[in-house]
Amino acid sequence: MKKLEISEVLKDGFSIAFKNILSLIGAFLLWVITIWIPYLNVGTTIAILSIPLELSRGNVISPTFIFDSKYRKRMGEFFLLMAFMYSAMIVGMFFLFVPAIVISYAFSLAIYILIDKGVNPLQAIKLSNEYTYGNKWRMFFINLIAGVICGIALGIVSIFMNISIVVWFILYLAVMLIMFAWLVSINAVYYRELALNAEAPATE
Repeated sequence: MKKLEISEVLKDGFSIAFKNILSLIGAFLLWVITIWIPYLNVGTTIAILSIPLELSRGNVISPTFIFDSKYRKRMGEFFLLMAFMYSAMIVGMFFLFVPAIVISYAFSLAIYILIDKGVNPLQAIKLSNEYTYGNKWRMFFINLIAGVICGIALGIVSIFMNISIVVWFILYLAVMLIMFAWLVSINAVYYRELALNAEAPATE
């Protein structure tokens, strides 16, 4: 069982983010522009949610990857996966929220597994739980640290609001984009380290 190294995940996340930040912005803009197109919008939304899978392979992604037909092909499985995942988390919330948090991390790789390994929704959930075993609280603390760093960065930028609103807006937008790319890329590191090279069971 592989254990995530907190400092390595944060560092690798930054590296992936800076290589792909323009591509991520481009992909998001293409998604926004085409969100009104029926059927296509389902595939592009699945692709947007699967960005960490694409980033996990180490290459600079193309913004147009969101139009790949493989995302539309898994539309039915995606809806079933979301239904199973959120049903479990809602039930977990009735037990004082902690089980819901644990479940959210246990299932956090499921959508990437569904797309990447060609398994069914229940298998994707099961594999996600197996791959994250022993790392859920590490993932929680990594995300907590990343959130604190993002908050500090935005807090520093807020100082410029009293100097120039234009400068503040530009800096705020830039920091927001960098932080967004970093948080997405951290998820890519999770998948790369825990699931990318793991073998999925044969499907019938």
